[in-house]
Amino acid sequence: MLIIIGFIIVTGSVAGGFILEGGNIMALYQPVELLIIGGAAVGSLIVMTPIPVLKELIGQLMGLLGAGYAKKDYSDLMVMLYSIFNIARREGLVGLESHIEKPHESDVISAYPGFLKNHHAVDFMSDTMRLIITGSVQPHELEALLDIDLDTHHEEINEGAEKLGTIADAFPGLGIVAAVLGVVLTMAKLNEGSEAIGHSVGAALVGTFIGIILCYGFVGPLATALKGRNMANGSYMVCLKQCLMAFCKGVPPSIAVEYGRRSLPGEVRPSFIEVEDACKEARK
Repeated sequence: MLIIIGFIIVTGSVAGGFILEGGNIMALYQPVELLIIGGAAVGSLIVMTPIPVLKELIGQLMGLLGAGYAKKDYSDLMVMLYSIFNIARREGLVGLESHIEKPHESDVISAYPGFLKNHHAVDFMSDTMRLIITGSVQPHELEALLDIDLDTHHEEINEGAEKLGTIADAFPGLGIVAAVLGVVLTMAKLNEGSEAIGHSVGAALVGTFIGIILCYGFVGPLATALKGRNMANGSYMVCLKQCLMAFCKGVPPSIAVEYGRRSLPGEVRPSFIEVEDACKEARK
């Protein structure tokens, strides 16, 4: 929602300022210029972006319209892990197999649909718990393995945002391309009088304007917003990793989730009391 509000402010400020200065807003309506710039940008994005990354980028852009991770999402993650760790304490590691092999059918994990929507988090937890259950990996080896997984995932989810940022940087240049084409057309109208030449030059300059405003007012901020959302996803995964690592080291469940809580940024970190109360409620 904030993204839409921001775009409205950008559009309203630029268009409103132009009108207040006495400009005719219809002079900025140049669909052909937009076709040249937008079409070239989309084509360039398709050329530089593999299909899987392009699909991921579209999904991330759609996700920006929804709410990101909130404090409750992190709290739910830690409470779910607390419940899983308590099962292991009561029934042994063997008691976790049914929950780990089919997490979507687990009565514990399925109570947290927000976690199940994050497919990488589900796979990350399941694969890690399988390794812990086998007992064939030492904590320091497991931590190195998890760091490799997180680094790979971070690069993967940020690739689309990087491509979008590259396209944003290209928009001013594409605007110049559209302006040059407009000047070329203007040169063919030199014998049509100053009014026709003025309209043609104005249309050409709008191409430069479109390229700059798309770069700095829309696509560039959108790419930055994607990176910010991906950072929140990274915090979620780091919290999950810290809890799993503490469990692997034999730390009690209540302390294991505290490791994850302490890894979170302050603006989304639930308090110790909030997590403790939520775990007590889950235990009931």
